[in-house]
Amino acid sequence: MISAVIIDDEQNNIDGLRNLVEKYCPGIFIIGSALDANAGYDLIRKLNPQLVFLDVELPFGNGFDLLERLRPLEFDVIFVTAFDQCAIRAFKYAVVDYLLKPVCIDELQRAVESVKKRINEKVFNNRIEELVDQYRNGTRELKKIGLPSVDGIVFEEIENIIRIEAEGNYTSVHINGKKKELITKSLKEFEEILPPSIFCRVHHSHIVNLNYVRKYYRGRGGYLELKDGAMVEVSSRKKDEFLEKFKI
Repeated sequence: MISAVIIDDEQNNIDGLRNLVEKYCPGIFIIGSALDANAGYDLIRKLNPQLVFLDVELPFGNGFDLLERLRPLEFDVIFVTAFDQCAIRAFKYAVVDYLLKPVCIDELQRAVESVKKRINEKVFNNRIEELVDQYRNGTRELKKIGLPSVDGIVFEEIENIIRIEAEGNYTSVHINGKKKELITKSLKEFEEILPPSIFCRVHHSHIVNLNYVRKYYRGRGGYLELKDGAMVEVSSRKKDEFLEKFKI
């Protein structure tokens, strides 16, 4: 059995999630709950759970503030939140498990199975620690992204990513000064979370970091020469969108 606690500022949400976990998530045992960050801190210190279902917005500090106080983190986390685009993007960047309210049973089971696997395999990675770092001192500026590879998660500074290229069911992420990483995430998923002010999808198989564009060669769609020497085709339907980024 995996011990778990629920920290949420509404008792109805706690009761509802507890009922869903007990009914649909065998192997997870809820051992306690709390309604604010201070009570949550005391609860986790006292019970030492393996898993925390954590609301983002809490009285006396948000969920990230609570995790900062509890470092080093010795438990896994499933975030539970109302629709908060900034938080959701941060979760996707850090490759952490999260649930949107109202909680969907399928998503709950998927997140729980992911946690079970990590706990049973005694796999520790710093994805949650990285997320807390992103939010330290109240900032939500996202500087790193988690890149799920076949053998773990690589954390990389966003500004160091030169381009992302579709490669079958995977993508190749080309990083400045390093070898490329083969990532188990689709190009569409990257397109949805990377900041459009910096990245542009210029082809069905390529996203480029605009800061690494050296030259644009005209043509039907044209080609880009990047600072690492790569030549990237621009599709005709993406040409105007790309040129607009540079106000051309």
